[in-house]
Amino acid sequence: MKITLLKPEDYTRSPWKNGGGILTDITGAHRADSPVKDWDSLLWRFASTPIVTPGPFSYMPGIDRLQMVVKGRGLVLKSPMQEFDEREPFTTVRFTGELEIVTALEQGPVEVVNLMARRGAAEIELAALREPGERPLSAGTHLVYAVSGDCSLRLNSEDILVPDGSTLKVELTEASGLALVSGLAVLASIQPVG
Repeated sequence: MKITLLKPEDYTRSPWKNGGGILTDITGAHRADSPVKDWDSLLWRFASTPIVTPGPFSYMPGIDRLQMVVKGRGLVLKSPMQEFDEREPFTTVRFTGELEIVTALEQGPVEVVNLMARRGAAEIELAALREPGERPLSAGTHLVYAVSGDCSLRLNSEDILVPDGSTLKVELTEASGLALVSGLAVLASIQPVG
C-alpha cells in the first residue's frame, strides 16, 4: 500500500479539450511509453472544474466519464438521446466522451469533479462519502478528495486527516477497508484492466 497526500498547491491547471474553460488537474496517469502527456496518451484523470456558462462539452472519443457536482446545484447535461440530471449535488452521472453534450445551468454556476478513463484501460467509480461508515476498497488506485472542510478517515487501523481541498491517493495491491469518520469527501476509484 502506498499513501500520498496531494495538496491544492500540487495540482496543475490546463484548458478544457475544447478550450471552453480551465480544469484543475488533481492527478492522473498516462501511457508510460508516450513522450508527451496529452489527451491521446491519457489512461485516467481526476479533475475539478467550474462550469459558469452553458455550453458544449469536449469531444473525447474512447474516454469514459463520470461527473458529480460538488458546489452549487441545478446542472443538467443534455444530449440528443437523453438528459443526465445533476440538479442535486453529489449525484454521479456516467457518459461516454463521444456523446454530444450541452450544459444547462438552472441555478447558476457549479463546480464539478470529473473522473475520466480510456475505455479498456481502466474501470472507474465515483461516489460521495457523506455519512460516517466503512466501505471495502479493492486493489487499484483510490482518491479521497476533501471537498468542503477537513475530512477524517480511517484506513485499515490508521487515522488520517485530509485537509480541505486536498486529496488522499491510496494505491493498493490488495483489498483494504476505508472508513469516513467525519467530513465530506468524494471517492474516486480506478482499477486497471488487464
